[in-house]
Amino acid sequence: MAERGPRVVRKLAELRGITAEWRRAGLSSALIPTMGALHEGHLALVRLGQTRAQRTVTSIFVNPTQFAPHEDFARYPRDEAGDLAKLGEVGCDLMWAPDVKEMYRPCAATRVVPKGAAQGLETDFRPHFFEGVATVCCKLFSQCQPDIAVFGEKDYQQLCVVRQMVRDLDMPLEIVGMATVREADGLALSSRNRYLSADERRRAPLIHRVITEVGVKVRAGGAAEPATAAANMVLSAAGFRVDYVAVREAETLARCDPKRPCRVLAAAWLGTTRLIDNV
Repeated sequence: MAERGPRVVRKLAELRGITAEWRRAGLSSALIPTMGALHEGHLALVRLGQTRAQRTVTSIFVNPTQFAPHEDFARYPRDEAGDLAKLGEVGCDLMWAPDVKEMYRPCAATRVVPKGAAQGLETDFRPHFFEGVATVCCKLFSQCQPDIAVFGEKDYQQLCVVRQMVRDLDMPLEIVGMATVREADGLALSSRNRYLSADERRRAPLIHRVITEVGVKVRAGGAAEPATAAANMVLSAAGFRVDYVAVREAETLARCDPKRPCRVLAAAWLGTTRLIDNV
């Protein structure tokens, strides 16, 4: 497959025909949902999917329902030709690339409205976001009917929300999370990193260093609130505009119980670029 690239499919009927053939042949499949502008982090997800299933589908769809009117939907990076070449290099089998009209049919009125892990953190600043994410993921799972879907832990709250939706709605697939892929200086790979100026890129890894320090303090028995307040101050002094630095239970994202596994999560602006990370 790597030599000729993945098969590109844009219509749902064709997609379902292909995946039905796979199932009849007894072949398992993995879905890697993305918004394109692929980088090494996305390709690592594809490689993980290849170890867990016999066929891989990467979706390329910039989902308008998870962007508010003031957000960067129009300028979100798009590079379908580059994405196709990269997927060919790693041997992905199929690229599912519907347009908006194919994904959201005229007069579509149904939405998935997640609660639980979707409440707080991101939704304090982007209240529309997880309804858009949950709805499009529900549609992708129905369209592709994969055995597994692979998500990166960089978008950790998203991973928790999708796992909760699959569990709550008895969807017949497994959600697989993969550790965040980082640059050598610790910055989490993200399609939005290309928005950073040279000076902002130099400062950006501070967010990872700061939340790592919070994790060390809390793991050693320190209280979460003083540690996150100190992290907020450090980031603000370095020119970040902080949305949140928080410690939450790793599975539910409820307030941290120090007896249970926890995550430190952060979101902050550097110039016009919003960075998120977690440890």
